[in-house]
Amino acid sequence: MDLPVSVTSRPPLWRRLCAEFLGTGLLVTVVVGSGVAAQRLSPTDVGLQLLENSITTALGLTVLILLFGSVSGAHFNPVVTATDWMLGRRAQTGLSLPDVGAYVVAQCLGGVAGALLANAMFDVPTSISTTDRATGGHLLSEVVATAGLIMLIFALARTGRGALAAPAVGAYIGAAYWFTSSTSFANPAVTVARMFSDTFAGIAPGSVPGYVGAQIIGSALAIGLLLVIFPVATRVTASVAESELDRQLG
Repeated sequence: MDLPVSVTSRPPLWRRLCAEFLGTGLLVTVVVGSGVAAQRLSPTDVGLQLLENSITTALGLTVLILLFGSVSGAHFNPVVTATDWMLGRRAQTGLSLPDVGAYVVAQCLGGVAGALLANAMFDVPTSISTTDRATGGHLLSEVVATAGLIMLIFALARTGRGALAAPAVGAYIGAAYWFTSSTSFANPAVTVARMFSDTFAGIAPGSVPGYVGAQIIGSALAIGLLLVIFPVATRVTASVAESELDRQLG
């Protein structure tokens, strides 16, 4: 969920795919694992469960962006990867189309592995979720949540404030848990992965296509708004780590 790594300093593809696999997997582990823990610690208070889940996710995501941002850009999200490709085509600063496909596969596989890991850590049997979520309000929420996420990430990139990406994205997702009825999945890979845990954070397979479709619509809306509001990047910002290095060097 970070910013695109510059072409000249981009690590080999296999290293970036490892980072995307691990980062997305650990993100899903954080989401699912904290959901299980919240259910067990606060079994009679759903509001407190959501608070515990949202705080843990916000903090965990911030750490993961800082950990992997200098390697792959810490996308952890197919719509972030696709947006990087679409916005970077003219300037030749984004990912190539084959890299986009490889990133998405790594993210989806990593997400599923993360759900399985969370299940194993909490001794929860791996099973398909039965939690139906696809109401009209939920789908609208996914459009809004995804559009806001994409706008935030690439507005920071296009205005030279990439060093703020990790805390800003973590804070946004933590807040979006509460201001959207869907609790802000905003990520096709994470959505698919959450099918494999019938717990607090799970989602039934029948709800997944609607969520993914809404997320794609949200990302397309964000791209249009970015091109209107931030038509030209004022500075190419590679990643959180590279941005911080630039700042320190003056």
